[in-house]
Order: sequence, then structure tokens, then C-alpha cells
Amino acid sequence: MLILKNAQQFSHEMILSVNLEDGIFIDATAGNGHDTLFLAQHIEKGSKILAFDIQEQAILQTRHLLQNNDLEEKVTCILDSHAQISNYLDEKDFVRLAIFNLGYLPKTDKSVVTRASSTLEAIQILLDRLEKKGKIIIVSYYGHDGGLDEKNSVEGLISTLPQKEWSVLKYQFINQINCPPICYVIEKK
Repeated sequence: MLILKNAQQFSHEMILSVNLEDGIFIDATAGNGHDTLFLAQHIEKGSKILAFDIQEQAILQTRHLLQNNDLEEKVTCILDSHAQISNYLDEKDFVRLAIFNLGYLPKTDKSVVTRASSTLEAIQILLDRLEKKGKIIIVSYYGHDGGLDEKNSVEGLISTLPQKEWSVLKYQFINQINCPPICYVIEKK
């Protein structure tokens, strides 16, 4: 029996759909560390994870979660904007998968949010550095100030990607109230 998943559960299914061995994986918005932990629990030998966040509290929480699960050696936590991803990759590096959770860090200052400008810059970098069959997963929590603009900017960019080169999916419940999260999946053909 197939049970419909929420956006976060669906994003984790998409993570598991890629080859998790010998690749570079990016959590572009580490937040509380849940996606970073999920990646660390599932990647195989030869893989590495880079986890980005602009908030020191998020990086500390992510490190703490990884340490509590004995997985900190699999992840490099980076206190920097996801718009700076290319500064942490070698020229020859390609990314197998990247995941974003757009919005704010739960249970903290809701005025510190992801922004369309840096998110679009990061997505563009990743589009240029994505492996064939690689994926970019974006979960948009857009029910905050500026969230709808960011969601619309992201959707505007990815909806114009050439069909011959990219598959782009939008996964969303349409009968839920309060801006239910949307999961976008971009796959390089």
C-alpha cells in the first residue's frame, strides 16, 4: 500500500534514489542537522558531505547531532552561505546530490531566513557542478516574510530548465492549509 509522504519524507526518498557511494553530497542549509544526519547515516565509502549554514547555532546543533550518532567524521560543517559552495569544491569536483530546506531555523529568530538571491546563486552553482543523474532537492517552507518571493524565484528559475537536459518535479499537497511545504527535485539527464 502506497502512503503519501510529506515534503521532508519525500525528499529523503529522493536522497535514497541516488548512488550513495563515492560521491560528494551537500546539505546547503544544515539547520538542525536532520538532513545532514540522514545523509551521514546512508552514504557509503568514499563519499563526503559538506553541510552549510550561515548561523553558528545551526552548525553547532548539526555537529552535536552528528557526534551523538558517531557520524561526525563523515561531514565537514561549514559556517558560510550556500552561495559560496564553489569555494569549497575543487575544480574537478562534481556533486551527486544537494539538498536545501528554505525558510528559517525552527525555534530561533524567524527574521534570519534564506534569501532568494543567495539561494538562486547556490542553485546555479550546483546546476553547473551536478553529475549526470545527480539531483538537487529543494524543500520550500514559504509561510514567512519573504518566503513566497523566494519560492516564486526558485520555481521561476527551475521551471525554465531545458527539458532535454533536466527533469524537474514539484511535489506538494494542494488541500492543506498554512502554506504546506513544497519539494522540488531537479535531476540532470
